[in-house]
Amino acid sequence: MNPASTSTSSSTPPVTRPFAARAVGLEKVYGTGSTAVRALDGVSVDFPVGEFTAVMGPSGSGKSTLMHCLAALDRPTAGQVFLGDTDVTSLNDKQLTLLRRDRIGFVFQAFNLLPQLNAKENMELPLRLAGRAPDQEWFDRVVTTVGLGDRLTHRPAELSGGQQQRVAVARALVGRPDIVFADEPTGNLDSASGSEVLGFLRRSVDDHSQTIVMVTHDPVAAGYADRVVFLADGRVVDELRAPTADTVLDRMKALG
Repeated sequence: MNPASTSTSSSTPPVTRPFAARAVGLEKVYGTGSTAVRALDGVSVDFPVGEFTAVMGPSGSGKSTLMHCLAALDRPTAGQVFLGDTDVTSLNDKQLTLLRRDRIGFVFQAFNLLPQLNAKENMELPLRLAGRAPDQEWFDRVVTTVGLGDRLTHRPAELSGGQQQRVAVARALVGRPDIVFADEPTGNLDSASGSEVLGFLRRSVDDHSQTIVMVTHDPVAAGYADRVVFLADGRVVDELRAPTADTVLDRMKALG
């Protein structure tokens, strides 16, 4: 790692915050014996509260596996995952289900909206399934953040791709999760719609102190983050603060 390139300003160190999530010595192995694949190889990384982190790396680097383990969607082979002070790796399946429902938000490349529900109903669905009523003031703030106040009664088929993904972002935010995991959230969008969605993710961090971890292959998308964590061969190999599309691209080229 080149120390001089890890930050755009050496005189302004990042603010120290508590961790929303962290991985400690995380390992994930698929298969056994000679066919075993080590997707994660001793990954330790922290995700501070109120920060937007992009996770990048070549295909097969382990970035999606890392996110799935952090988000309690997959169990690591070894190591620990913490959500705040909770050791996620010690929880049983029922506890993990409740954790994902109550403390984690998800945004995926596929919008995963229910076509028979309108935008408002899709946004509220996770809360309704949990038997919780939305906090109306917070719901209104989220809707304002994603700019969909005039589209709440529209069903997904009546919305553009960018608008559908903004509904998905709002759905992830309305439950006030501790952390939001976004897996290639702009992968199915054109550049203009992708910029809209990334701008809303950025604003949710700046305006509402949301914590976001985003897996992406796109240097432009990574440029919206506060920092980028780079993986290669299942290991954290570099980190870049205050990224731009150009500095991210340069670092990706260096990693091969």
